[in-house]
Parts: sequence; C-alpha cells; structure tokens
Amino acid sequence: MSQQRIDYREQSPELFSKLVEFSMLVSKSGIEPAIQDLVSIRASQLNGCAFCIDMHSKAATIHGERPLRLYHLATWRESTLFEPRERAALAWTEALTSLPPQGVPQDIYDRVRTQFSEKELSDLTFSVMAVNAWNRVNVGFNTTPGSLDKAFGLDKANLS
Repeated sequence: MSQQRIDYREQSPELFSKLVEFSMLVSKSGIEPAIQDLVSIRASQLNGCAFCIDMHSKAATIHGERPLRLYHLATWRESTLFEPRERAALAWTEALTSLPPQGVPQDIYDRVRTQFSEKELSDLTFSVMAVNAWNRVNVGFNTTPGSLDKAFGLDKANLS
C-alpha cells in the first residue's frame, strides 16, 4: 500500500469545499440513492480508486444495499441482480468514465433515454462527473482507504 502524497483538503480548502458542495447538490438530485451508490462504485472501479470504492461500498451498505449486488457490480452485464434502469445507469457511467474516442455510442444513449427523463439523465451525468472528479484527486494523491470513515459516519457500516 502506498502512502498518501499530500492532503489536498488542506492544500486547496476552497476548491475542496466547492467540490463537496457540488457533490452534496448532486446527492439531492432526482436520482435515487441506490443508483447513485452503484454509479459511484462502478466509476471508482474503472478508475482504480481504492478510497472511493471503500467509501461508496460502505455508504451503500448503510443505505441498505445487499452485499451480493456489490460483489456482482464489476460484472453487472452478466448478473441477473440489476434492473433495466440500473443497467442503463451503469452503461452510461462506463461510457462517460472511459469516454471512447468516437464519443458515447448512440445505442447506450438510446438505452439510457428509455429509463431516464431528460432531467434525470442530466442529473445522472452530473453524478458521474462528481465521482470521476473525486476519483482523480484521490487516485492522484493516494488517499488511504478508510482514513475518513469516522468523519463521514462510514464506521456505522461495520465493514472494517
């Protein structure tokens, strides 16, 4: 395990505060918390962000997510545990997180539009943007998984 490089919260407190504020607004959007949890975990898996996978898995557990669905998340396409709306959100998350050179494929957009209104799709997109921002700062600075559990109330998940 590598050591945390710098404390970005201390070095850039105003920017950190604005990203927290943005993330809090996103969490109050029209997207149900269960989907926001799945999106956050899946984007973090794709980006290799151990801190965010740890944090969002604990948050999802506190929110009542079933452990087996968390175990299946990396293979959601093959799993029978996800509903069409969740599948569409996960496909959208993957497309926006990886951004293929030719952009988001039309079939993914068409699928997500059958499950989400324009407002919901916009909110979902901002949710994907937020978690990707957090992934980049936490991967870049090697933020230690679990290091903020008490501060965020994630110790209540009893997953340490």
